[in-house]
Amino acid sequence: MNEVGHRPWPVPDEPWVQAQTWEDLLFAHWRVDAGDLSRLLPPELPLDTHDGTAWLGITPFRLTNLRLRGIPPLPRLSFFPELNVRTYATVDGKPGIWFFTLDAANQLAVEGAKRLYKLPYHHARMRVERHEPFVHYESARAGAAFTARYRSEGDSFTAEEGTLEYFLTERYCLYTADGGRLYRADIHHPPWQLRRAEAHIAVNTMAPLPLPEDAPHLLLSPRQDVVVWSLEEVKT
Repeated sequence: MNEVGHRPWPVPDEPWVQAQTWEDLLFAHWRVDAGDLSRLLPPELPLDTHDGTAWLGITPFRLTNLRLRGIPPLPRLSFFPELNVRTYATVDGKPGIWFFTLDAANQLAVEGAKRLYKLPYHHARMRVERHEPFVHYESARAGAAFTARYRSEGDSFTAEEGTLEYFLTERYCLYTADGGRLYRADIHHPPWQLRRAEAHIAVNTMAPLPLPEDAPHLLLSPRQDVVVWSLEEVKT
């Protein structure tokens, strides 16, 4: 919270409610048809594009140090793999993330996030191991699976505003919908420390629409510390 100057809008006045750390996070993004993707979003949520192109992302990572404000991380409950399928939207000038699905290996965390944040979480069988220099990642549930190995390449960098890398990563809220109502939760973290990445994806049936055969745009972040605020309704 001592580093907020990079944010596109101020942090909320209310205290954050939970914190977590994301480790070995791979950003794998595919260029997709904006019309096809926008039809999968609520009508009140306009799809973001970069230079006229829409992007769908799949982000496997290891979640650690999950805790509520004022409570330390709990053993066996605060450390687990997670995998998200996402795209991007902006409401009221606040660029954010829209999740199609979120898979996690912790049933309690899945149920809590579904109730508190109205997010489409699923419990999945997941395994993540690091065999240098690669991270080996597996996730599977009914109708959806992902298997890959990936590693970082090159030096760390911070994305510059206006670039595709900035568009895909530097977002400080999430959007969700329930019962015809749109909600937003603010998030905060330092600027992403990114590296280029190499990935070998063996299985990928996570996307809500067919993905192109083109190779994905790949980035990797070794670690990101995050705080999250409560969900609030967005008046549109």
